[in-house]
Amino acid sequence: MEFKFNMRIGWEIIFEANRKSIKTIISSCLEVVLWKRKRLIWGAQEASRYKIGTSYLLVPNSATEQKIAEQRFQKRAFVAPMTTSKHVLSLILLLFSVQLFYAQQTVGVFQNDASAYNGYTLFAPSGNTTTYLIDNCGLVINTWISDYPPGQSAYLLENGNLLRTAFVPSSFNGGGSGGRIELYSWEGALLWAYTYSSATYHHHHDIAPMPNGHILLIAWEQRSQAEAIAAGRNPNLVANQGIWSERIVEIEPVGSDGINIIWQWHLWDHLVQDFDENQDNYGAIAEHPELMDINYGNNGLDWIHLNAINYNPALDQIVVSARGLSEIWVIDHSTTTEEAAGNDGDFLYRWGNPQVYDRGTQNDQQFYGQHDVQWIAPGLTDAGKIMVYNNGQGRPGGNYSSVDIIEPPVNTDGNYELEAGQAYGPTGLSWSYVAQPPNSFYSPRISGVQRLPNGNTIICEGTSGHLFEIDNDGNTVWDYISPIRGNGPVSQGDVISQNSVFRAYRYGQDYGAFANKELIPGDPIELNPLDSDCVTYTDVAEIEAESPFRVLSNPVYEMLLIENLQTKGFYLKVVNANGQVIYFAKHDDALIEIGASGWPNGLYVIQLMQLDTLQLFSQKIIKI
Repeated sequence: MEFKFNMRIGWEIIFEANRKSIKTIISSCLEVVLWKRKRLIWGAQEASRYKIGTSYLLVPNSATEQKIAEQRFQKRAFVAPMTTSKHVLSLILLLFSVQLFYAQQTVGVFQNDASAYNGYTLFAPSGNTTTYLIDNCGLVINTWISDYPPGQSAYLLENGNLLRTAFVPSSFNGGGSGGRIELYSWEGALLWAYTYSSATYHHHHDIAPMPNGHILLIAWEQRSQAEAIAAGRNPNLVANQGIWSERIVEIEPVGSDGINIIWQWHLWDHLVQDFDENQDNYGAIAEHPELMDINYGNNGLDWIHLNAINYNPALDQIVVSARGLSEIWVIDHSTTTEEAAGNDGDFLYRWGNPQVYDRGTQNDQQFYGQHDVQWIAPGLTDAGKIMVYNNGQGRPGGNYSSVDIIEPPVNTDGNYELEAGQAYGPTGLSWSYVAQPPNSFYSPRISGVQRLPNGNTIICEGTSGHLFEIDNDGNTVWDYISPIRGNGPVSQGDVISQNSVFRAYRYGQDYGAFANKELIPGDPIELNPLDSDCVTYTDVAEIEAESPFRVLSNPVYEMLLIENLQTKGFYLKVVNANGQVIYFAKHDDALIEIGASGWPNGLYVIQLMQLDTLQLFSQKIIKI
């Protein structure tokens, strides 16, 4: 066996022997554990070289499927000496110290705890034409490549198709511009696309897929200076180019490039103003909380700036986020297009900034330039409530973001309650996440949030490309920095900037999109990735009465005791809450005793794999 250093690739571990002696060395001298980036590569020659970071290892071609499964289970590249010499051990330790010296993590997965919701995260980096699906260790599961950057959201449908927005140039040059919607197969084939854009309207920001296959979209709507003044807009607040109003459209995809328009709603049909009694829509603002004051807000073209839309099929209602007003609106979708143009299309509910409808002051404002409003789905913690990413730009106490949940005041008849002369309730938040210190979590624009089935919440801190998951107490359990700039991925260790992400979604392993799919983890997105200790806590049976193993000490004090009920050989791995493997060995004794006095207190996961059946088992333990 020979070790040598190569200036171009680093250390190489070379086994110069025939197949039999290689196998002997591996089994008698070293316990070899391989970190699987994609899968082991078995060549046609006597042995193959498998790359592990900057080191190489020769492995025999005659390895069995069991050996492959064992290596996949072991999951991490390290070499533990058994009978090898001290000099060899010193070289091995030097190999890894060299790698650590030259590599500092700046992107990718920083944390993946056992309490994180295991699944696959979808995101479409701003300015980049690729949409990514990664596992909890940051390894690529699938990608979709478009000819267009996002414009801005993307969704993975239950049938495995990707529905994404795309940016196309137009005369509407506002932030969040889109204009095109695309549908891709799981394999990346473009199935359908449509450009919803003209000189008078243009899609932007977001879409909402519906259970019937239709799509809700939001779009800017050009209104001339004369139209705005006739509707009661103060002439001093109207530029020569006019203003942009908003519309919501339900479309049905047809063929590969067509649509049917099913339903429409126009904000222009639901205005009020108290500026000019000789113009349309005149009335007292406070007496019409169901209407939009055309003179509230800034004097720019995009004075409303809707940035999110969500559909509730149980209620047949739509909620949208109006960033320019720092409030959200709920609208009835059960109407016809004609009914939506009348009183039946007025706001059912609004919340976030009662100044907009003259029933509050600055002290009553709760939202500050928010994004990503959504109803929390049935079956999840806080189901039926509304969740928002509150960007926090312009907060009186300083700029910081929060994730806020409210419970709308719905009576037994399903109507939103509103007391005469008062603002819509509630008066406060049901739940909120604020970092400590608060300004350590802040994105002035874009960003998103999602409540997960295990009660956790995944957050996209958009402008910094920071995706992270928190539990219900606000503890971070998964942490990721997007390595994508507009022109592609950066190398690990590079200082990252301009890596914004509009939104991200986590899909559980039981999500319909993954049925009958081969979900083989690939490489991390970043170039020149570091070796990783990351473990995905998945696809394992809990150790209960039917398990061939039994943990005799939980909580664990000085010793971890495990009873091997079938007295068969197995691999045992212990993983800490940061996803790092702290113990790995093969056992076949009836009673296994592992010293734990040096382990820090906290949560651990033990994982065991039987050597004969390759069945996996796991159990959480507590060290105190």
